[in-house]
Amino acid sequence: MIRDIDIWFESQPEPAKGCLLALRTYLLQYNPHITEAWKYRMPFYCYNGKMCCYLWVQKENKHPYLGIVEGKNIRHPLLQQDKRARMKILPLDPSEDLPMEVINDILSKMVRWYEQSGK
Repeated sequence: MIRDIDIWFESQPEPAKGCLLALRTYLLQYNPHITEAWKYRMPFYCYNGKMCCYLWVQKENKHPYLGIVEGKNIRHPLLQQDKRARMKILPLDPSEDLPMEVINDILSKMVRWYEQSGK
């Protein structure tokens, strides 16, 4: 049986689809405590059962982004808060290579926050 989360990834148009699939694979391999979940009709990633990040596509330009649930607690110059109270996003250009150093830095700060906060 095909899961809703798999249908969502498969339904994304290229080049965003390739970018999202690469991020999905990377997130699931990044840390053994990160698991995938389908919540709010979106692909979410949980750290020890707590929602920590998600993948989505901007409506305006169809570019994917990595959303950080506790973004207000994570400091990185490329994370954007905009009008969000809690979350921040890392917009990605699907026509370019993923900025792995930036992604690693943000994910390490995110994991550290969850470990230190006990959440």
